[in-house]
Amino acid sequence: MIKRPLPPSHLFKVLQSLNTGPRLALERNLRAIRLRMVKDEHVGARHFVKEELPRIRWTNPALDIQVVKQDEVMKEVVRPTMEVEYENGTIKTIDMSNKWSTTITKELMDIAGGDAWKAYRTAALKAGHPLLPGEERERMVAAGRGAQRDSATRKSQREGEREKEVRVQEMLSAPDRPKMGAAAILP
Repeated sequence: MIKRPLPPSHLFKVLQSLNTGPRLALERNLRAIRLRMVKDEHVGARHFVKEELPRIRWTNPALDIQVVKQDEVMKEVVRPTMEVEYENGTIKTIDMSNKWSTTITKELMDIAGGDAWKAYRTAALKAGHPLLPGEERERMVAAGRGAQRDSATRKSQREGEREKEVRVQEMLSAPDRPKMGAAAILP
């Protein structure tokens, strides 16, 4: 009987995802992080809470992190925001609407990441590497959207030109159009 190695346990997978680089250590003078969003809305904010916030909690266990999810009735009023509160009472706000979770994470780390994040960011940008896992997908989708917008613009221009041609043909072949020139003389 051949013994096979055991597959990774669930705990191993969770710890591996929590320790995925870069380490999201925040400054020590932070008091709290508060997130406000609507349930089942704001995809980037939800993904941030699911994927990135556990890593931040794992790295900063003493930090007070609050997530407030409003009812869908409030979706017209509530914008997804993150408030970063410092020990001295200063509060900085990050708007999370229409942003990817990696963008939200980068903005948080730029505000409160400290010297270790700045050093990591400089080294990663210098080497041409993405700052966070999943950022390369964000770039590809953004580039694809730009190409889609360009192709959609070209497509709408072509459709507009076709519509003009059709209208001109309809005007020229209309039965009630008065004949002019040689057509007026000929039967």
